[in-house]
Amino acid sequence: LAITGPRGAGRDIRLGEIWSDYPNPTRPVDFIIAKGKDVLAVGLARYDSDRGGAQEDVRTGGYRDCAQEILAYAHKKGLRRLKVIFVNDGPGLLLGSMWADYARIEESGRGRIKIVTLRMVPERITREWLDT
Repeated sequence: LAITGPRGAGRDIRLGEIWSDYPNPTRPVDFIIAKGKDVLAVGLARYDSDRGGAQEDVRTGGYRDCAQEILAYAHKKGLRRLKVIFVNDGPGLLLGSMWADYARIEESGRGRIKIVTLRMVPERITREWLDT
């Protein structure tokens, strides 16, 4: 599998660069996981501070909208294996309400969305999950 994206700070990947007919071509993502020419997953990676409320609402709402947009495109194009990964780390995740919001986003994807911390990646983002 190939993982592409900027290392550290860098220019985001725009989904219009991956799929020429993507309805929101400027949609930024941080990384793509592909097997040959098949995109298996698109992902965003963020650090959540402990600023609380405002960041919580903006981040989780943005993630929900992003995931819905990507999975709607995947459904329309017959990309049945396409997944969405959100890698989050930082003390903001200790807010119980924020983690609960993330859990609801993950559940809404019916197995096609994973929200993980860096420590969870090896356990939750498996080859088996990506290939199904």
